[in-house]
Amino acid sequence: MFLSAKGLKKSYQSGTLTEVLRGVDMELEMGQVGVILGPSGSGKSTLMNIIGGVDRADSGCVHVAEAVLTELDDAQLAEYRRADVGFIFQFYNLVPNLTVGENVEVVANISKNPLPIEEVLAAVGLKEKKHRFPRELSGGEQQRVSIARAIVKNPRILLCDEPTGALDYETARDVLSLIQRVNAQYGTTILMITHNSAIAGMAHVVYKLRSGEIVETVHNAKTLPAERIEW
Repeated sequence: MFLSAKGLKKSYQSGTLTEVLRGVDMELEMGQVGVILGPSGSGKSTLMNIIGGVDRADSGCVHVAEAVLTELDDAQLAEYRRADVGFIFQFYNLVPNLTVGENVEVVANISKNPLPIEEVLAAVGLKEKKHRFPRELSGGEQQRVSIARAIVKNPRILLCDEPTGALDYETARDVLSLIQRVNAQYGTTILMITHNSAIAGMAHVVYKLRSGEIVETVHNAKTLPAERIEW
């Protein structure tokens, strides 16, 4: 199993103790698309941050490929994030004074085995806008840059945190189609969090998260092309 989480628990102390994750178990095979589905406050982002090596669980264990994340020290987690994980966020976090190509190149330069920049820009449909600045792009195009930046490092797992949350309906479907193509073209394992239940149709596995617990895991026999998703 490529990704495996067992008994993950996480609490935060802010005056009172708040349990965010209450013993989460989940598995995802290499090359699959997984969707963590749940409302705000269900623990989706905390779970993704632990899988991404950004946060630590209080107890339980996480395996991603050969790495046991819950046993890594801070330096090893930083190397894991650098080498193995691509992040796509709801807000694009692009460097405003760098061009499209330069935003992608910055990540390629610190990666061990990056994909060719021109290939990645072509894959996301931005080869002709390589020399544009973020302010000259639409929201959908900026999200495409963030996807290119995430996949250029050739990550083993791509984590998407509400990647369509700031986009209109048509642009959101285009971005989901692109994420699906990245999965097909590069074989990248993808894990996405969302509150939009329609997006679950494009996943191989859907994890329904509620109040810090996975209450149901659904394996889709057939995945829906993103362009056919409606909400």
